[in-house]
Amino acid sequence: MDFLLSVDTWLLLKLNVGVANSFFDWLMPIVTNLKYYRIPLAAGLVALVLLGGGKGRTAVLLLVVTVAVTDQLASSVLKPLIGRVRPCHVVEGLRAITGCGNTLSFPSGHATSSMAVAILLGLLYRRWLWVLIGYSVLISYSRVYIGVHYPSDILAGWIIGGGIAWGMILLYQRSLRKALERRRPFRPRWNTES
Repeated sequence: MDFLLSVDTWLLLKLNVGVANSFFDWLMPIVTNLKYYRIPLAAGLVALVLLGGGKGRTAVLLLVVTVAVTDQLASSVLKPLIGRVRPCHVVEGLRAITGCGNTLSFPSGHATSSMAVAILLGLLYRRWLWVLIGYSVLISYSRVYIGVHYPSDILAGWIIGGGIAWGMILLYQRSLRKALERRRPFRPRWNTES
């Protein structure tokens, strides 16, 4: 366990201190701050509901449920259960660009939710899959760059978020299939040989 923590800390320092530059010092606090996403996210959700037809409304419903599940699981269940302190409190030489805060570290809620959104929307709208995953990676990296998460916090968030999104899609597909089977009209099989 000590070996894994030392690798995690070494990689954290490489990604936080080793690539430090003034452009990232300006960009990453913007990328990581969710207040900058409120208006574009709201506009995107409204566009999906109004212009996306049934698929768009389904996507919004699945997104709301998925983000609620990932956020609660990461923040309210796993973080208190695991109790990992943020690296900016314990790793010497780490740059905490936006401050450290007092919340816990494992898993990253940003990584969990952003990957869940990327996978869910990417599976529904395949042409956007890699763009969405790329943006999730950028958001997740910003958490390491500003010094508030270990790389393993990010990796765990990706696995959890991606798994929940995948599960939501499978659950939706199964429930849709069952609903369609129930809607089929009853067609009796008549015995015509008598």
